[in-house]
Amino acid sequence: MAQVSFSLLQVPLYGLVAGAVVITWSLAKIVRTFQRWKYARENGCQPPARFVSHGLFGIGMGIELAKSGPEHRFLELLRGWHQSYGTTFRAKIANRNIIFTVDPQNIQTVLALKFKDFGVGSARVDALRPLMGKGIFGVDGPEWEHSRALLRPNFSRTRINDTELYENHVTELIEQIPRDGSTIDLRPLFLKGTLDTATEFLFGESAHSLRTEGSSAGAEFAKAFDVAQYVSSMRFRLGLFGRFYRRKEYNKAVRDTRAYVERFVQKTIDYRVAANNGRELDQDIKRLTESRYVFSYELSKQTLDKTNITDQILSIMFAGRDTTASLLSIVFFILARHPDVWNKLRNEVLTLDGRKPSFDDLKSMTYLTWVLNETLRMYPIAPFNVREANRDTYLPVGGGPDGKSPVHVPKGHEVIYTVYTMHRENDVYGPDPDEFRPERWEKLRPGWAYLPFNGGPRICIGQQFALTEAGYTITRIMQQFESIENRDPNPWTEDFGLTLSNANGTKVALTPVQN
Repeated sequence: MAQVSFSLLQVPLYGLVAGAVVITWSLAKIVRTFQRWKYARENGCQPPARFVSHGLFGIGMGIELAKSGPEHRFLELLRGWHQSYGTTFRAKIANRNIIFTVDPQNIQTVLALKFKDFGVGSARVDALRPLMGKGIFGVDGPEWEHSRALLRPNFSRTRINDTELYENHVTELIEQIPRDGSTIDLRPLFLKGTLDTATEFLFGESAHSLRTEGSSAGAEFAKAFDVAQYVSSMRFRLGLFGRFYRRKEYNKAVRDTRAYVERFVQKTIDYRVAANNGRELDQDIKRLTESRYVFSYELSKQTLDKTNITDQILSIMFAGRDTTASLLSIVFFILARHPDVWNKLRNEVLTLDGRKPSFDDLKSMTYLTWVLNETLRMYPIAPFNVREANRDTYLPVGGGPDGKSPVHVPKGHEVIYTVYTMHRENDVYGPDPDEFRPERWEKLRPGWAYLPFNGGPRICIGQQFALTEAGYTITRIMQQFESIENRDPNPWTEDFGLTLSNANGTKVALTPVQN
């Protein structure tokens, strides 16, 4: 009986505890709601004119986003939403509270003016962590500040103006372009060439993936890296549901990718430890590091943490390989369809009289700069991004019926900005934003309405490296070939992983210069 009485006494006690928890949670929610209302009122905030969900809990929008990727229309879907719902609108997608915006003022606020109010968000961290660990692209706050301070000195102008780094790999790439008028897909060549350049810059030793007779290790690494990046990109875009996206080869691809890099990192660490302790040095490495700049060996002067170096190198390798390869692929996709642009650009290249371009030559080539700018306007390599509010904050415009009031962004809510859409706004780029016209850059000064490499403190530290390599490659190919012909009847077809490219590649024929 005593035991029964004790059990009966516990029932109301459990009920009281549960009730207290519910009451405490409810009161906390009421207080939080009031504080947010007060914050919004004090800052003159109003909600955007449009709230969109497409069905219960925004499931409809989530389904639309999930379907749009495989159907090659993700970016156009977002552009269509902005055309329908406005420059700035609010949405609910599953558990995600999102403000979509393509207003330059709002984007400048998120990326620069209120930089510390926003982070990259848990979805991006979770998606990139298995592959890139705590590299610069997948961390926030003090960890990001440490990574930035660690890497930034390695991308000064003096580090990237040695165009000899590109020459050997561009030469090998050009040798694989047919000279008999047959069709070639340039995209795989650009991916291999930029990987070879990136690995030489990072390790002092190229993967040589362009060489069919070379070691298979570089080629296998490239395949593993491709798989790991693709899955990471899908997980990022799916947000909460990204963790459920699976491909059976993913885990092996991550292991193989990191193992390949770790082999070079360990070699770097061993050399640095020997140097620090006054032991005998590997003479080949000593000659290499004394003759030119090698990223990993310079990085090891600042840290000997193997995991940290590996994480940072994988982040830089992604930035150095895929962004540049995608840019080059798109440039030649466009040139094959615009012979007038090819001719104007080649005439500028011919002023070099066959001389290999220096860094200063590339910077002085005006029409080349316009072509690259226009390509990155229409097809920005990073066309879409997300930031998550890590405190209550607000955007300067987009609220109220006229869109001129501030918009409250509560802690935990996300801001999605689509550079692809912003780069095609008529009020900035004129009545023909869907036309490729490099000449528009003669007088165009778009400011924060043009963000091919992001902006603010997190602006891409490797942008000059990418532009220099792209410009050098374009110039050297044009010195060897006098014309280009499109061999692909298909229109542009979006292929958006971690970077943007054309799904059908870059199928062209090139006519060599007649000696």
